[in-house]
Amino acid sequence: MFQSLISKIKGVLQKLGLVKNIKSLSDTKSIPIDDQFYKNIDMWKALYQGYFSEWHDIHYQTINGRKKRRRASLNMPKVLSQEMATLIFNERCEVNISDKSLAENVHDIFKQNKFISKFQDYLEFQFALGGMVIKPYVEDDKIKLSYVTADCFIPVGWDNQGIHEAVFPNEIRKGDKKYTHLEWHLWEGKEYVIKNELYVAEKTTSDLGKKVPLSTLFPDLEEEVRINNFKRSGFVYFKPNLANHIDMQSPLGVAIFSAALDTLKTLDIAYDSFQREFVLGKRRILIPASAVRMVIDENGNPQRYFDADDEVYQALGGSGDMDDNKIQDNTVELRVEEHIAAINALLNLLSMQTGFSSGSFSFDGKSVKTATEVVSENSKTFRTKQSHENVIEAGLTELIDVIVQLAELYDLFSGPKDGWEVTVAFDDSIAEDQTAEINKQTQLVTNKLQSRKRAIMRIHGLSEEEATLLLQEIAEENKTATAEAIDFFGMNRAGNE
Repeated sequence: MFQSLISKIKGVLQKLGLVKNIKSLSDTKSIPIDDQFYKNIDMWKALYQGYFSEWHDIHYQTINGRKKRRRASLNMPKVLSQEMATLIFNERCEVNISDKSLAENVHDIFKQNKFISKFQDYLEFQFALGGMVIKPYVEDDKIKLSYVTADCFIPVGWDNQGIHEAVFPNEIRKGDKKYTHLEWHLWEGKEYVIKNELYVAEKTTSDLGKKVPLSTLFPDLEEEVRINNFKRSGFVYFKPNLANHIDMQSPLGVAIFSAALDTLKTLDIAYDSFQREFVLGKRRILIPASAVRMVIDENGNPQRYFDADDEVYQALGGSGDMDDNKIQDNTVELRVEEHIAAINALLNLLSMQTGFSSGSFSFDGKSVKTATEVVSENSKTFRTKQSHENVIEAGLTELIDVIVQLAELYDLFSGPKDGWEVTVAFDDSIAEDQTAEINKQTQLVTNKLQSRKRAIMRIHGLSEEEATLLLQEIAEENKTATAEAIDFFGMNRAGNE
């Protein structure tokens, strides 16, 4: 749908935007992104949802003509995206901010928006579709967080610092009409401009239609807002830490499984064959057709030698086809182990292609099992997890910057003038032994290869300021403990006498 929408938006721009006399900002802004890329996003979304018609609709020929059925799927795109999102972010993760007052304000916003659960959901969508956006806004004097999936986000301008201009299309159906709301986030010099446009068309058409007043659907929404004191764009784009191998000039990310499409298709073929093995390989007993014919017994009652409703029995025609007196068991041996072995071989290949260690996923004939609890610091899964975490931590830092500038714009609260530091303590309990980490940091400090402050930051996931405070507390406790120990052993008894 959205590739068509993008092309229609381009049509609006070509028709209106290149005319110099038109002053509307959105009409003079081109979209450099290739709309062909959105076909890939649509495909990744379909695979994530478990049904992609080009793969899963099968046409086959039978004696009764051409038939159609749906291929069974292991739905590994969903499994891969969910597993990576769960490994990286959960309720044990902590977002630490060096300034205490700012930390309280931001954590209150996160709590009100149920950030932990929502972010994990959209992190999964990010790995499945190649990206997602968080867009803070103010409503009723409260900062709220809006989440946007990759198929509803079109970058308009970017540089090596990231995407800083975009349009967010939103389709609303009402009766026999289709409304398309375009929310533009653009820079005009040092001014940050948010512009809203509304188009209406027939429900059945793919056109944007004609432009109508915003008040048609949004009576309280302003057509244009200009902000002078923004330092960065009012949205944050998150994507997997993977190079875009499809369009190397695009700022958009790719799905975690984008380089493993052939393997995913083969996996579904193998799983479908495994499932069909029990349908096509069921027990069949061939009997002569004469054996299922109705026979009238001596009392005048109809009788059959075999139950005609039992699907085990297959009647084979009259003379010439088989011995009328011979019954044949035509049951074939099921290839269960061969199918399971083939599926597991493909799962190992898929793991390698998507950044997981070999053996991370296994098929036992009933379901796919995960083995992420057996991950070490040297494993491929752990290295991939850390790679994605680096990008996510940078994105969360940007998100807090956006929240602060929005809060300052609406006089809700402000950040410290001398700045602040954001660190994210990701939950590594699944992927590493905490005791081993403590022992490693202790050895580094003992051998003078690591400072005590850095070791505390690593073990507890604290910021530098928090680690300094903890070190001071430890030092004070050690002084008190030493004084008590001296008194306990009577070291200052003479002084008391």
